[in-house]
Formats: sequence, C-alpha cells, structure tokens
Amino acid sequence: MSPKARRRPLPDGADPARIPPGQVLTAPDKWPLLHFGPVPEPDLERWTFKVFGALGTELELNYEKLRSLPVKEVTADIHCVTGWSRLGDRWTGVPIQEILTRVKPAANASHVMAHCEYGYSTGMPLPVLDDDDVLLCHGWNGADLTVEHGFPLRLFVPKKYFWKSAKWLRGLEFMTQNRLGFWEQRGYHEEADPWREQRYW
Repeated sequence: MSPKARRRPLPDGADPARIPPGQVLTAPDKWPLLHFGPVPEPDLERWTFKVFGALGTELELNYEKLRSLPVKEVTADIHCVTGWSRLGDRWTGVPIQEILTRVKPAANASHVMAHCEYGYSTGMPLPVLDDDDVLLCHGWNGADLTVEHGFPLRLFVPKKYFWKSAKWLRGLEFMTQNRLGFWEQRGYHEEADPWREQRYW
C-alpha cells in the first residue's frame, strides 16, 4: 500500500503539503517510541551537559544551571525516518544560539557531533545546528519530556529526520572536519532531509 493511501485524515486546518514524501501522519495521541539501547535512569544530582572541541570557551552545565538558561518555545512538525510524522507540536528548550554565544565556535569549526547516553551519537554541519528552530529541548506540549522521549535533554533539529534530534543528550562536540555518527555509520543518510527522502546512503 502506498504511503499516500495509508495516510490518516489530517487534523482540521492541517496542510497536506506539510507531510514529506513517504510519510504517514501518526494518530494525534501517538508519539511512537524508538531508540537505541535501554531507557536510562537519569540522576539529576550528577547529570552534566558539556560543550567542547573547536571553541573559544568550553562549557559544562549541571541540570540546575541548564534549566536556568533562557527558554524558547518552537511549534514544529517532526518526521521519523521510519515513516511517521507529527504536526504542530510545541517544543520548549534552550535556543542553540544561547549556547553558541557562550562558547564562540572557532573560525574553522565546521561540524558538530551530539553525544548521548550509551555512546549514541549523530553529527551535522554547524550551519544546520545554528538555526532559529534548533533547541536543547526539555519540554513538549507544555510539560517536561518523559524519560522515554529524552528527558532530561534532547537535541531538537526539526528540519531533519528525527534521529538527528538525539535523545538523552550529554554533550556537543565542535569539530574541524566531519565524522559519522552512530546511525550514519550504519547506512543512514548523513544529510537526513525528509523533503528529499534522504533516509539511507
């Protein structure tokens, strides 16, 4: 059955043009759970988030300091490489520009690697990260993320397939050349543009 034939009725006012090729709109009350490895049990007393690499100033934050940073809410659609999409959710977190201003990436910094629990990683060019809708995300639709969906912190990069919005984020490494992350090493497309169906190499 074609993706078009399997699509659910759109919510009132939703524009079908917002659904990329090959995607199916998930039920309004369903956010599918997909991840590598077990769900961690975060210890917020010991939890830290680090920004390091090709920077003017490295940064390390505990959970309290992270949550004290300025917050932004973004309304955005998400698209999973496995074929489902959600439209119009509200995402809350620290705007990435708040971090970039503090760490001052080096002039030759070109890529960023997100490091997460259990050794998971995913990378992207610095200009992809440095976008107005990219967040260090800790909230969804007015509440904290659940642990299953990435609490205490996930990267949020809505213009890319959702594996780039890595759960259980623990660090960002700024690099002077590209490296492939966990799924990219296993055949997922490095650019991950849902509108070009860049699912796999």
